[in-house]
This record gives sequence, structure tokens and C-alpha cells, in this order.
Amino acid sequence: MSLRLPVRESERIRLHLIRAYPDEGCGVLLGRDADGAREVAGIMPFENKREDSRHNRYLIAPEQFLVAERAARAAGLDVIGFFHSHPDHPARPSAFDLEHAWPYYSYVIVSVERGEAGPERCFRLADDRSRFEEEPVELVPAGETGESR
Repeated sequence: MSLRLPVRESERIRLHLIRAYPDEGCGVLLGRDADGAREVAGIMPFENKREDSRHNRYLIAPEQFLVAERAARAAGLDVIGFFHSHPDHPARPSAFDLEHAWPYYSYVIVSVERGEAGPERCFRLADDRSRFEEEPVELVPAGETGESR
């Protein structure tokens, strides 16, 4: 399965993560599974609620997740994943990411090096929870997914 990400939402993710630098930025992916792909219809950027180690950890607080869940349901969508940055580190899951990941969800990671965002990479937790498996990211023009306006 691949992650279909509208270019406009990719740009919004990257801008949010650049603004959060040198801390980790984070947010939620809204969308649906359709035709063998996971389609992002919109994103919800959130403030990193982590109080310590913000440069290499993030926290989406329960109340933020609830806001995202409600927004998704109101739009006929689901929470399908999360995004976050790795400031001055590669866009690959850390041991901390593995320890805190949930099954089902897609995890988009963007490396932000000296304030410049690299390309998105996406991962899903393996069924046995032992590792992440890379999920290809397909950037698509606006209107080619069921993205919200």
C-alpha cells in the first residue's frame, strides 16, 4: 500500500515542520483507504505538547487527538496517521518512534536540516511490532484524491 499525499498537503506539512524547528513538529493525517492506497484528504498541524526533549521527541496530547478524531468523523474521514519532523537527523524511525507507534497508522517523517525540510518518508508498524516497513509516498496534484478543500 502507498500513501497518496496531495502536493498542497505536503507543502503544509513541510511549512509547519520548518516553523517548529529546531524542535520536532507534529500533526495528524486525515483521509481514507481506497483502491489499494491510503489517501490523505487533509492534515491537522498541532503544537508539540512535549515539555522536555522537544528537539528529539514530540507529543500529540489526548485532547489534540480527540479534536482530530472529531474533525475526521465530521468530514466522513478517518485519522489515518501522523507526521513529525526529525530536526537535523535523517527521516527514518528512531527506537523511540518504534516503541511508541500504534498499529494501522501511517507515520510520515520529514528531516529538517538547519531549517530546510527534506522529502517526506512514510512508515507503518509491522504486524509483529518489531520494525517499521516503508510505505511509498506518492505526491499527487490537488483533486486526484478525496482531499478536503
